[in-house]
Amino acid sequence: MRSLLATSVFATAAFGQSSSPDAIQFFEMKVRPLLYAQCAPCHSDQKLTSGLSVESRKALLNGGNRGPAAEPGKPDHSRIIEAVQQKGALKMPPTGKLKDDQVEVLRKWVELGLPWPDTKPLQARRITSNHWAFRAPVRPGEPKVANAAGVRNPIDAFILARLEKEGIEPSPEADKVTLIRRLSLDLVGLPPSPAEVDAFLADSNPDAYPKLVERLLASPHYGERWGRHWLDAARYADTNGYGFDNPRVMWRYRDWVIQALNRDLPFDQFTVEQLAGDLLPHATLEQKIATGFHRNTMINQEGGVDQEQYRIEALFDRASTTGAVFLGLTVGCAQCHDHKYDPISQREYYQLLAFFNNQDEPTIKVVRPGEVQQYRRISTEYEVERLRLQGELAKYNRDLVGLLEQWESGLSAQDRAKLPGNIQDLLKIPLQKRDLDQAQDLEKFYREFDKDYQQLQRNLELLVSTPNSRNPNQYTAMVLEERPKPRKSYVLVGGDFLRHGVEVTPGVPAVLPPLPDATPDRLALARWLVDPKHPLTARVTVNRIWQQYFGRGLVRTSEDFGVQGDPASHPELLDWLATEFVEQGWSLKTMHRRIVSSATYRQSSLVTPLLLDRDPENVLLARSPRYRVEAEVVRDIALTASGLIQHQIGGPSVFPPQPPGITDLSRGNLIWVTATGPDRYRRGVYTFWKRTSPYPALTVFDVNSAETATVRRNRSNTPLQSLTTLNDEVFVEAAQALAKRLAETPGDNAARLRIGFRLCLAREPDGFEKDTLATLLQSKDWLTVARVLLNLDETITRE
Repeated sequence: MRSLLATSVFATAAFGQSSSPDAIQFFEMKVRPLLYAQCAPCHSDQKLTSGLSVESRKALLNGGNRGPAAEPGKPDHSRIIEAVQQKGALKMPPTGKLKDDQVEVLRKWVELGLPWPDTKPLQARRITSNHWAFRAPVRPGEPKVANAAGVRNPIDAFILARLEKEGIEPSPEADKVTLIRRLSLDLVGLPPSPAEVDAFLADSNPDAYPKLVERLLASPHYGERWGRHWLDAARYADTNGYGFDNPRVMWRYRDWVIQALNRDLPFDQFTVEQLAGDLLPHATLEQKIATGFHRNTMINQEGGVDQEQYRIEALFDRASTTGAVFLGLTVGCAQCHDHKYDPISQREYYQLLAFFNNQDEPTIKVVRPGEVQQYRRISTEYEVERLRLQGELAKYNRDLVGLLEQWESGLSAQDRAKLPGNIQDLLKIPLQKRDLDQAQDLEKFYREFDKDYQQLQRNLELLVSTPNSRNPNQYTAMVLEERPKPRKSYVLVGGDFLRHGVEVTPGVPAVLPPLPDATPDRLALARWLVDPKHPLTARVTVNRIWQQYFGRGLVRTSEDFGVQGDPASHPELLDWLATEFVEQGWSLKTMHRRIVSSATYRQSSLVTPLLLDRDPENVLLARSPRYRVEAEVVRDIALTASGLIQHQIGGPSVFPPQPPGITDLSRGNLIWVTATGPDRYRRGVYTFWKRTSPYPALTVFDVNSAETATVRRNRSNTPLQSLTTLNDEVFVEAAQALAKRLAETPGDNAARLRIGFRLCLAREPDGFEKDTLATLLQSKDWLTVARVLLNLDETITRE
């Protein structure tokens, strides 16, 4: 029987906003204390765990990520009652089950229609944060410094102001040889030739250094160097990843990145085209290729996988990558629950993910006018060769019965004894008494050990599966394309693709500026990211540029600008760089020019005892950093010094030598056919990258895995690295080529040793180094000298 209280108020309170005094008193005396003691610590307006607040009736009706929390008048259909009864999958509160009388209080309250004294609708909530990264950068004034002569541009003023505050003197400028080698490695990833060094040393004009900067920025190798950094963030690879790691054709996207950087495509447009090039009016082929940025996600092609599950996994990757690359935030932490540290709710994460939930993933044909005839020729040759090999395999299979009988009849007793035991047993069975399975087992064994069959099969596999220049699939690109009919998006409870919570539409975190009034699609998201008022994108980008020059960003945790990230070492400089980036039209080359032209960049890297004691990690930048170059540059230095390097820009990935069996360590339809021509000595950025068995000579030098976005590589120094540069086939060939190059250089041995030293280190050898190398040459040979030069610590170090 319904209680007197319920009877008196139910009619007015069940579905309306007005409640009787008795119902309000019941709420205030019984319900509110219970909600605030047991629910509000995790479900408040300020802490929306699972998107739910219990601070108002409206909030409860709106519900959280699983949907409405209560249905007035229907406790048996209300999630809050289901949760506190702890009879289903959802059990609340997590600290333990409520007492029976407490559960009954909540049941009665729902039955009464959720009476609540405050009937005003919940106002739209904008999250605010005092964290510096969520406030738009404001251009600071250039600080005044005592050492005005040490200021070449505003960057130096910010650095010197901090040094003067700490009572530390900056280091003097590095010598010209160090500067040209440093600048060459930083801007193009290649060491300067002796002729380039000599020309720079001979130029005594005040503009010699600026001219060198402009020459290197104009080099086509600039795009290769800085494209490598971006490809890390874009998680570029040439295979799909996961267990069955098949090859994919992605190099068109890599070429787009290199070309875009070489022509200094403004970073705002660079961003828009990669996130939404297909949505631009009259989108060009190149703009469609740019959307390969989000086709770099891994693809699971294992048999029996749930395709929807791995489609959602790709969306998780795209949302997290967007957050890491452009926002510098670990948004992926909100995939299963509200972010524990940053003001990003789980619902907001799925609103961000919803931007990427409405695309198809086609592979389009990319044949430019100048490539039409070549494509037609390759396609025809490919088809002819494929049909020929398939025909030969068919003929082999047609003749197999006869071949097998001939083989069996020719086996001696000794031959049979060498065969596997199960095959010997099969051969003991008379031919006419073997069943089908037994006959097929013999055929399988014969194929596996017949060299003619294996060669035919290998040739066909090479033709079909290996993405080399003979395959017409090279003329394709993986892109994104908007679907005509939108998908619905939901919060996925616990990150489980099968557990749909509340429906969501595309949106951005409330702590950041609101999305402009426009169709909430990828194009709107991209333009929101590069809005000049956005607090993060410009800061995050210039910080990563700074990181590549100085070994660490002004924010050391370049992947995390959130509450758990490190604060900026020079916050005013970071804001100046961010605002300068925007004011200069998002020009990346302008920012490079600003940084490398500063006195801060041009300092010596000599570490004095005082600097080592006061600033061991060089946070204050009183000197230039000294560090081992990146994996690809280690290789490129050796190839350049030896004269082997091939400077072709762009094109399909290549297959340089690697230890036998590396590719076979993982699954996937790929045969590593080691290049024998110029492709053998291409730059490291073009090396074919298989995610599950990556190129070992690069992996040992801390190259990223390409499974997720990487915006900061680790840098280690291990004995295995020395063994690689001494013994890896490519480095051995480089040493041989360098030895031959030196032996054929005109002049005496002293002159040859000097040239070899300069090819590797750019500078002249000192007296001790000359004598040591001369002694080594007398007791050994040119090859030993070349190996020593290529394996010097200084050779692979950026001073």
